[in-house]
Amino acid sequence: MLRWFLHRKLNAEEKKLGESMDYLRHVLDVSPSAFLRFASIIPFANSRKTLPKEAWFVAQLVASQHEDCGPCLQIGVNLARQSRVDPKLIRNTIDGNLDDMSQEMRDVYRFTKSVVTAAGDEDELRETLRERYGDRGIVELSYAIAASRIPPTLKRGLGYARSCKLVTVEV
Repeated sequence: MLRWFLHRKLNAEEKKLGESMDYLRHVLDVSPSAFLRFASIIPFANSRKTLPKEAWFVAQLVASQHEDCGPCLQIGVNLARQSRVDPKLIRNTIDGNLDDMSQEMRDVYRFTKSVVTAAGDEDELRETLRERYGDRGIVELSYAIAASRIPPTLKRGLGYARSCKLVTVEV
């Protein structure tokens, strides 16, 4: 009964997100308890109270793109669109077109890129962002980055990862 219910929830999520949840169906079929433990990260992944949605999604998109998971990036794009993030910002983020972003979004983009590539130059940007968003904002930004990297890693480990998939953004 529990599996049936959870499969229905996955079907609903799949429709909402516009991408396959086959990797989570696999986890559910192999171990419902492992699936429930994975599902417990959802509150962590959605911890945004201070950070503007634009900054949140820029960080998520940059992190997802770095993980080279086309479906995960598409989910991020779909969620950003559903949250009414400006399609131009979404497109500029995916294209790495910082010239057409506000300084605020450029800082978020550069910070996220520095974190995901372990470039080691994020300290100055972190302080700029801390002044803008406060300590809570830095926590939320870090959560957005970290949470965006979990599904692609799990998918890769399970053999469900697909890279180089065309991501669509309606502008």
